[in-house]
Amino acid sequence: MLSEIQKAYDARDLEALDALAKPTLRKLNKRSDFRSVLMLSCNNIKHLSKIESLSAECIILNLEDGVSKEEKPFALVLAAIFIAKTKESSKKLVVRVNALDEGGYEEITYLNRFMPDAIRVPKIENKQEVISVLALLNEEIELHLSIETAQAWHNLQMLAVNRRVSAFYLGALDLFADMGLPQSLIELDNPSMHYILSHFLITTRAMRVKPVSFVFQEYKDLDTFKKWLELERKMGYDAKGCISPKQVELVNELFVDKEKEHKRAQTIVKLFEMHRDEGITGFVDEEYGFIDEPIYKGALNTLAKE
Repeated sequence: MLSEIQKAYDARDLEALDALAKPTLRKLNKRSDFRSVLMLSCNNIKHLSKIESLSAECIILNLEDGVSKEEKPFALVLAAIFIAKTKESSKKLVVRVNALDEGGYEEITYLNRFMPDAIRVPKIENKQEVISVLALLNEEIELHLSIETAQAWHNLQMLAVNRRVSAFYLGALDLFADMGLPQSLIELDNPSMHYILSHFLITTRAMRVKPVSFVFQEYKDLDTFKKWLELERKMGYDAKGCISPKQVELVNELFVDKEKEHKRAQTIVKLFEMHRDEGITGFVDEEYGFIDEPIYKGALNTLAKE
């Protein structure tokens, strides 16, 4: 299957690729406790093929930034193919479509057939846009929103129009640019940045929506990245966007609520052993998502370390 995909993509044969994108029944991952959110461009088959081996708990299949205009149609079909062939996953699979006025509505219509766990819409601005997306989106698919425009910030408390809107992502670079603020303000000790982080967190939590902190672009500077994580953890964040596996490792390490992690491990062990007695070793839990033997063993290891 992978060779067919690679061959068609190398030839940039969109029709051949689309023929390989066959909708299938998926068990959606409903987990909301993900910490590390890794961005992957959908036009990179090598990266897509390694999704299940990654330690990130949420994968953003990106169709927007980093994918050229010419590549976007191919990236869309590749995303659909990989979602369809991943019938169940312990990772939350989210597709970041393009802006609504740049093909986003059409991409959502196409992706509805393949049932990603969530759709992430960039450059959202107001309640009316959210309602229009929800009207189009399959009712089983969650809606995540990027807060990266001045208008979205102004309307923040009105964007969670129902429970299907389950996560907001802070796009600090784009937000500052749209507000006419220099990006040099995005520093650890800058009071404006502290206010942005605090306001975003509290407002989002008050709406029962999950806040995901901004992506730190200097992926090689892990020391500064760790300092951001320590600050955000102190504020109350439990999830952050990442662009490298090493960033993912740090997020998973630092964003740990030991009491919550213990309870999660205990529940997973109990659920798995109960299902295993009935001959079932792979199933979906409404709170913790897909659980199989590797997830069970991980939970046992967590309890053994205590």
